[in-house]
Amino acid sequence: MADKAFTVLDLIDLDLKEHNSLNLHCMGGRKGLTREISIPDLNRPMGAIMGFYEDFAYQRIQLFGRGEVSYLRRLESKSETQTIREMFSHPIPCCIFTHGLSPHQDFSEIAENAQCPVLQTDLGTADFSARLMRILSEIFAPRQTIHGVLVEVYGLGILLLGDSGVGKSETALELIKHGHRLVADDVVNIHCVNGNILMGAGANKIIGHHMEIRGLGIINITHLFGVGAIRDRKEIQLVVVLEEWDSTKTYDRLGTDDQTMEFLGVSVPKLEIPVKPGRNIPVIIETAAMNERLKSMGYNAAKEFNKNILKWIESDTTRSVFFGHDDII
Repeated sequence: MADKAFTVLDLIDLDLKEHNSLNLHCMGGRKGLTREISIPDLNRPMGAIMGFYEDFAYQRIQLFGRGEVSYLRRLESKSETQTIREMFSHPIPCCIFTHGLSPHQDFSEIAENAQCPVLQTDLGTADFSARLMRILSEIFAPRQTIHGVLVEVYGLGILLLGDSGVGKSETALELIKHGHRLVADDVVNIHCVNGNILMGAGANKIIGHHMEIRGLGIINITHLFGVGAIRDRKEIQLVVVLEEWDSTKTYDRLGTDDQTMEFLGVSVPKLEIPVKPGRNIPVIIETAAMNERLKSMGYNAAKEFNKNILKWIESDTTRSVFFGHDDII
């Protein structure tokens, strides 16, 4: 859910561009712009304005399309406003009119008296609904902040984790030099979209594409490597944990043991990579990214290798048993 109360004014002030823009402006009820939007969903109030208020979803944003506006005009022609007054007796967050449509005067006056914001957009109902639901689902998505580095390698979002000083930022810098992209350094904000997709981004847009390198200081990745070396956010598809080499620990040498790490209830594939002098960690991560993409396409090199070894052992054993007998005729 959103970290703080999300209001109607926040909805209007969202800095959205192109296909995400909502094109909203306020037509009335400005005193209610501080009303909180608590549910990321919409309601078409045709039943309500027809007088059916059982199970009225008043907590949601009320969306008025051509059908609702046509019925409002019918009520206006008959000077019937009782159902409208009853609708505004509920603490609804706001009303939004699509297709550039406007409410009639009685509706506007009742909304103004109830201090309920009335907004308008020139977008069609279906298009606006899809955009708003997408935006609200992101705003109200569960969130988590972790210490790490998020990079994009061969189109795969990789989250680098590890103790402070293990070399996460240095590894990310080498990957950027290889043509890959930085999403966030040091602090990564994770939010869960649609219940199964983890999106990662920097904690602060202003400083998000800066990087701290010990002994060098703060560097600006955008200025050094260009805008092609960064991106604002990326889905987290692989977690790589960097750790100091421990000679007493047994590391996975075949890759047949699938490990995962969970964030916000979503499991992500995890690799543990030991760090010691002489190991080219960026190249290992590049290889891991390509291998993970192969897995997503249905090919698992480790399991295929294991299967071929078992076939070889079985066939070799069979030959040994067969040729080990003395064939005496």
